[in-house]
Amino acid sequence: MPAERDALRTALKRTASALKSDGVPFALAGGYALWAHGAPESENDVDFVIAEEDTERAANVLESAGFEVTRPPEDWLFKVGCDGAMVDVLHRIVGEPVMPELLERSEEMDLLGIRLPVLPATDLLSSKLRAMTEHYCDFGRLLPHVRAVREQLDWERLRKEVAENDFAVAFLFLADRLGITPTEDAGS
Repeated sequence: MPAERDALRTALKRTASALKSDGVPFALAGGYALWAHGAPESENDVDFVIAEEDTERAANVLESAGFEVTRPPEDWLFKVGCDGAMVDVLHRIVGEPVMPELLERSEEMDLLGIRLPVLPATDLLSSKLRAMTEHYCDFGRLLPHVRAVREQLDWERLRKEVAENDFAVAFLFLADRLGITPTEDAGS
């Protein structure tokens, strides 16, 4: 696992550096963004988000930087290979185009020796919860991340954004019952 983790970390740094050097607006997303906020480190892949309007520009920048760009059948991302690790570059999240406003909410953070924009914890959790379906609804994997970033979350906004997803609402009910959410917020 250490070699895989090193490959993911290298891919994160190289991708961020390439996008930064060309001025493509982006932000770190997914598990590594949660890690930047204090959650357990991701073991799957690295995720970045870009505005939908910048998709082709970002793909060209990364290809020019030596990454292998792959266009999977899913129309909401492209993938780049980097030294044996995979990076997902998303331009849609939960079916919605990534807008510049989301990227503007990002926080500049130092991670692995590089300064980069990272999506805020509330945006990260909102998208993870809204993506839950009957085909993928793993509360157990998400609980440690939510526990780690709970003080950074805007719980009221989070509840509003996920209110239409029954799986997300059930997760928040469980978080309430486990004492993860602030007591004055539980069940509101």
